[in-house]
Amino acid sequence: MGNTIKYQDKIWLKSYEKGVPEFVDYEEVCLPDFLDRSANDFPGKEALIFQGYRLSYKGLKEMVDRFATCLTSFGVGKGDAVAILLPNLIPCVAAYFAILKVGGIAVMNNPLYSDAELEHQFNDSGSRVLITLDLLGNRMIDLRPKTKIKEIIYTSIGDYLPFPKNVLFPLVGKKKGLAADVKPATDVYTWKECIAKYAPNPPSVKINFEDVAMYQYTGGTTGVSKGAVLTHANLSKQVQQIAVWLNAFKRGKERILGALPFFHVFGLSTAMNLSVHRAWTNILVPKPQPEPLLEAIEKFKPSFAPLVPTMYIGMLNHPKIKKTNISSIAGCFSGSAPLPLEVISDFEKITGSTIIEGFGMTETSPVTHANPFAGGPRKPGSIGLPFSDTLSKIVDLEDGVTEMPVGEAGELIVKGPQVMIGYKDMSDETANALRNGWMYTGDIATMDENGYFYIVDRKKDLIISGGYNVYPREIDEVFYKHPKVQEACAIGIPDSKRGENIKIFIVLKEGESATKEEMIAFCKDKLATYKLPTEVEFREELPKSNIGKILRKDLRKDELAKRKK
Repeated sequence: MGNTIKYQDKIWLKSYEKGVPEFVDYEEVCLPDFLDRSANDFPGKEALIFQGYRLSYKGLKEMVDRFATCLTSFGVGKGDAVAILLPNLIPCVAAYFAILKVGGIAVMNNPLYSDAELEHQFNDSGSRVLITLDLLGNRMIDLRPKTKIKEIIYTSIGDYLPFPKNVLFPLVGKKKGLAADVKPATDVYTWKECIAKYAPNPPSVKINFEDVAMYQYTGGTTGVSKGAVLTHANLSKQVQQIAVWLNAFKRGKERILGALPFFHVFGLSTAMNLSVHRAWTNILVPKPQPEPLLEAIEKFKPSFAPLVPTMYIGMLNHPKIKKTNISSIAGCFSGSAPLPLEVISDFEKITGSTIIEGFGMTETSPVTHANPFAGGPRKPGSIGLPFSDTLSKIVDLEDGVTEMPVGEAGELIVKGPQVMIGYKDMSDETANALRNGWMYTGDIATMDENGYFYIVDRKKDLIISGGYNVYPREIDEVFYKHPKVQEACAIGIPDSKRGENIKIFIVLKEGESATKEEMIAFCKDKLATYKLPTEVEFREELPKSNIGKILRKDLRKDELAKRKK
């Protein structure tokens, strides 16, 4: 019956919650103008809270304007790239909006990256100025000659702290490894001196909606990191899409947990930009480990929290969870990896919140799918429905064109106003990813008869065992149901008879012990024989990306290298 359904019928619309439109009536307003509007409408409202230090919308706008004047004095103009290398600190937000305000192109970089990775991104983007942290200052001064970067501005974790932390920080910051001296060098400035020196009156720059706003680098999970070119329209329309999807949350009324790294597009759109657009208070958590997350939630009471699975799992397994009140959270968004069902129900029980899972990628600013928040049915394990104004379909893995029947797996492709215009200076990669306006995600997925989509696996992760297709995520999911297992990740390993066998890497919950036999026995009635792992390896931790996604490709690479020896 379901096979007659066509993707163009948009059967997902019937599952939308009340009030969520099929199309968004977009305002052609760029992000810096949303900040000006929030500052105008809610000048005294807290825009950012960092460790108890509070900055109002009026204060944030003034800081952005001062830094925009500073960038102009450095010669940054329309189309010039400026790099930010910072965790979630107040200057990270201010610098980003200032770059966009002067017509510059923001380049967000991960502070955990190696010099080689940063050198690639700085040079590929052509960044002219860098805003970074004192802890990275000397490394960046040494790296600068290999790049086009002229000026370096550095901030410190101690720059914006409330009393008495601000008094104590100079005494203990260096001892605790939270501050560092930066050696003298030309064209190196402190953030605070730049903010103090320049007046809050930057020149007015005409920004067009279709102008480039960012080069957002992919995680490099499938090779060299590529610069996705995102326009002001991509970013603005994306936050407007998120806002209509979450219409239960009101403008000027909420507090959001800013724990996802802003240098990653997921945190950038769903935490930082959404918060400014909606005039919410953003509670910045630069190191989103379980303890600081629990502390920030109890102390500052966010009502909305976009997080990744490792953050939920980490908090639930932390001893302090039982003594911490985190019931202020009304809604959560989860993405980047599947969230085990037990985690959803445990977290919702403790907080009384609703977690909606969604899907996105760097190239789509990032969100394309989400479950309904209030009113529409949520389907655990599903990435949900295509966002308002977003088309989605499943196509044949080989030809990339033939539409797959409902329930059958193929490649997920998407089309919408949040899709990038291409990769910077990579025409072949762009042509491969973008075809007739459709973004080819590289993910294998299915759609059910109600228009809900399910990610089955990455195209590149498919295991072929004895001629059968095996999706490693299906195996992961089974292990997540084991009461002793905290994390699990399956990979294919070479086998002369079957082509590939399956190996599972497991991190046990604290204090637990288990045997290989026990783990394999647990799956026997849950998986077909050809899907059963033949090898089990217990580990203390698994390799992860900067937003906590387990890196299956790294495990596979290590394993293949070991076997070659």
